[in-house]
Amino acid sequence: MLKNRRQSFDERRDLFIANDQKGAIAYALEHWIHTAQRSIQQRGRFAVALSGGSTPAAIYAALAKDTTLDWSKIYLFWSDERAVPPDHPDSNYHMAMASFSKVPIPPTQIFRMHAESDIERHAADYEEKIRHTLGHSSFDLVMLGLGEDGHTASLFPNTPALAIEDKLVAPNHIPLLKTWRMTFTFPCINQSTHIALYALGAPKQKIVSQVLEAAIQSPFPASRIGTPDHKALWVLDASAAAKVNF
Repeated sequence: MLKNRRQSFDERRDLFIANDQKGAIAYALEHWIHTAQRSIQQRGRFAVALSGGSTPAAIYAALAKDTTLDWSKIYLFWSDERAVPPDHPDSNYHMAMASFSKVPIPPTQIFRMHAESDIERHAADYEEKIRHTLGHSSFDLVMLGLGEDGHTASLFPNTPALAIEDKLVAPNHIPLLKTWRMTFTFPCINQSTHIALYALGAPKQKIVSQVLEAAIQSPFPASRIGTPDHKALWVLDASAAAKVNF
């Protein structure tokens, strides 16, 4: 198996497989910074949708120490959010801002998802914020994780948001968790210029191989991420990639 290099898996997905988690996070950080710098150079701004999870948290902590980025041209959105207040420990916003509050991003360029109340109205409002801010452009980078059931963002198996094709953001009821989430839809994610999906560690071994080898229309929502025009980059470590067939 090739490690520590980017390689094509199929027409919709590339893989970067690091020897270990430290190497995967270092590559993910480098990819984030490079994408941001190139987007700012080409379009005058970098619009990124953040994700929850331990790997993004490590990326954010490292970014807070970076001195090369022009933070005044960075716009923060979120790819999904739980139905909790912004100061709740389970909030994706709360987790990310523990790091991003230390960098000089203008507050008017930070767009949290209000998922804790009136979620349908706030999902519509969030989509309007995206369209107003980005215009006819798409996100420069959408960050995603991978759940052990194959979900990504808050696109869980057998939930209503999987079928939405005409919206960028949707409320999604998760019966298994007995809760609501706000999430980007597949059209929103797949039209992004760059898509990065992070999955590290042996516990992700089985689901990584299942999702990558599944058909697009499979029980695993993450199998639908990436298109030939907008390939998804999977950042893995050797443990998570151990069962992937090349």
